[in-house]
Amino acid sequence: MTATPRKSGQSVFETVATASPGLIAQYPTLRDLLDAEISEALKDSENLSAKIPIAEITFQPPIPNPRKIICVGMNYPKPYPVDGVAPPSPEHIILFGKEGETLVGHGATLEAPRGTPADSFDYEGEIAVVIEKPARHVTAAQAMDHVLGYAPFNDGSVRDWQKHSIYAGKNFANSGSWGPWATTADALPRVEDLHLAVTLNGDMMQSAYGREMIFSLPEQIAYASSLFTLHPGDVIATGSPDGTGGSRTPKRFLKPNDLLAVPACPFRITRFWGCSSGLCPAGRIFRDESRRNNHPRLYAKP
Repeated sequence: MTATPRKSGQSVFETVATASPGLIAQYPTLRDLLDAEISEALKDSENLSAKIPIAEITFQPPIPNPRKIICVGMNYPKPYPVDGVAPPSPEHIILFGKEGETLVGHGATLEAPRGTPADSFDYEGEIAVVIEKPARHVTAAQAMDHVLGYAPFNDGSVRDWQKHSIYAGKNFANSGSWGPWATTADALPRVEDLHLAVTLNGDMMQSAYGREMIFSLPEQIAYASSLFTLHPGDVIATGSPDGTGGSRTPKRFLKPNDLLAVPACPFRITRFWGCSSGLCPAGRIFRDESRRNNHPRLYAKP
């Protein structure tokens, strides 16, 4: 379907076409659709309803119920944000996990931790990958055949608690976000050519291309699939480049009412498939900005 931009030449969508009630009744979430191996159904106009204003949508994360959220650590050359030291590039892929309740969707508010953990509440812009087909013991050459698409991802982190354990520092409730939708890979350039640009209150904080990753996406998928089966709807957050608050001098952690934007470009095209209730639009635009008073914003609660 065709989205309607707010102004000619802009890629900020005003309306989106939603899935038909019949499709949503059968497959309430995108993961349900992927499990049934019929993601192509979203390309059929008969499965879409009339367009509705984005302002009327309450977004969930693109996959509201993933089986696994796998994160890749230290996958760009940068100082380690916990202690500010630049370690050598890792010899092996570093993985850790996030719980589903750590992530909110487009339009929701980040929850800053209570007490002293809020003093080191940080952001990490990333390109997230959604798995379309089961993958077990796949090679790097086979890996991309299992990818549905991509979405912007904010890996909210509490740096002081990462000193306790990576799991603790990465799993505060509602500390991160992703979405508002997953863009299908066939509608985008190669992941190596996607540009991640994170701004905080309008200032550029992170800027990198997918090609700058230490371990490529095919390598990440192959590595993870050697441990366990990657299932439809599983999410891999591919790592965050330099520029996070913890790696800066002086450090710049998130504060109440900060505006954090995590887009991954290019901002082009207005043709995409889409639906609500967890089945999210796909097209050549990424936005990870929550909204308050009709302005794109991502806030940390006091």
